[in-house]
Amino acid sequence: MTRIADALRSADQTRAIELGRGVLDRTGPMFVELFAGRSALVVADENTFGCAGEQVVASLRAAGVVLAAEPMVLPGAPTLYAGYPAVEAVRDRLASLPGAIACSIGAGTLNDITKLASGELERPYLHVCTAASVDGYSAFGASIAIDGFKATRSCPAPAGVIADLDVLQAAPQRLTATGYGDLSEKIPAGADWILADELGIEPIHPAAWSLVQESARAVLRRPAAIARAEPEAVAALTESLLLSGLGMQAAKSSRPASGAGHQFSHTWEMSGHGLTWEPPLSHGFKVGIGSIASCALWEASLALDLRALDVERVVARAPSPEQVETRVRAALPEAFADESVAASQSKQLRGAELRDRLRLVVERWPTVVERVRPQLVSAAEMMDMLRVAGAPHHPTLIGIDMDRFRATHQMARMIRRRYTILDVLEDCGMLDQVVDNLFAATGFWGRHRSGASSDSSEPPGTVTTPP
Repeated sequence: MTRIADALRSADQTRAIELGRGVLDRTGPMFVELFAGRSALVVADENTFGCAGEQVVASLRAAGVVLAAEPMVLPGAPTLYAGYPAVEAVRDRLASLPGAIACSIGAGTLNDITKLASGELERPYLHVCTAASVDGYSAFGASIAIDGFKATRSCPAPAGVIADLDVLQAAPQRLTATGYGDLSEKIPAGADWILADELGIEPIHPAAWSLVQESARAVLRRPAAIARAEPEAVAALTESLLLSGLGMQAAKSSRPASGAGHQFSHTWEMSGHGLTWEPPLSHGFKVGIGSIASCALWEASLALDLRALDVERVVARAPSPEQVETRVRAALPEAFADESVAASQSKQLRGAELRDRLRLVVERWPTVVERVRPQLVSAAEMMDMLRVAGAPHHPTLIGIDMDRFRATHQMARMIRRRYTILDVLEDCGMLDQVVDNLFAATGFWGRHRSGASSDSSEPPGTVTTPP
């Protein structure tokens, strides 16, 4: 808790975090400390209320908190989805209870729904975690789909967070593995941020960088302990996820924790992939596959000699806005094509602007390589880390065939304004070439066309596979 306590001193939204064993009973006292005199609306789904709801309600009552209404328990099956209709339902219920503060119980989806619902009403809220599955608990912003387009919507982090290790360790192992998958992307996401920093696009926020990167690396080095749900490993994973959220809170952006790997996940989520599985395909499992893809892209990119780049030839071949729009609409479903066109066109430079960007890339690339190389792990190492942790380690294990996976390398670039390894390769006119090489017989994905385990001696964990 020392690092969390230090981080809270500089946080401007989250004022209290309780992480430890038996801290579920701290829910009521924390609510009183944060929201003295306010009533509470408990928000959960059937599953999360079942594992912690009664104890949370008892703690609130014991602390003298008035319950503004009976708990709002959302359906647990079909599984709750982080879509705007659910946000509206929670927001409208809160709005009907003047002054009530939400106390949500759940994992990432429930937290994001309550976060945006409370944010739209300009009310703070408190969240009780039920699994070490996501880094968004203490983060600024909520990942919510509106009309099919999933993006991080601006809204404040919770004022308080309760993370009871007894509850978290009792969660299904797949949820702990999905937290490891979410955390895995901090490695290539950090490389993406270094790239954006070197090109003057998005400078690194030192405090946010430290909060995310320093704790994540230590946890990711222990995948077998995560697979066994060892108490100390679950505690370290939870702490790292909370610190990652505080890093996003400090930067007021998901950039510290999210790069190209998350864009793979969001692309699949926006198409509803895995939503109807039982259990549903988790965010962290998709992110883990995106992490491997991102590491493979970076590995190939670090071998490029960009000093030989023909800048004028690339500038002359830059697509027009109309061509960008045509490509995006051909690649993506119409439901989220408009926003993706806007995101893609905002990043597509041409003429003098592109020439200046490419000259800067050529100039700064040696420094990028120097800074990024120690940040990364190889794609093969990332694949094995996820496998040992009990998370999917190949796209086919989450129901993505290799043709669709290959196409995602272009689609992922189109859906966000964020500048990543995908974008620098596209700017240089080399993305298609690099992807072709990765999927060639001798390339990384050519050598790993199936989801068979690697030669590691560690036993594989249980992963989600398509029904």
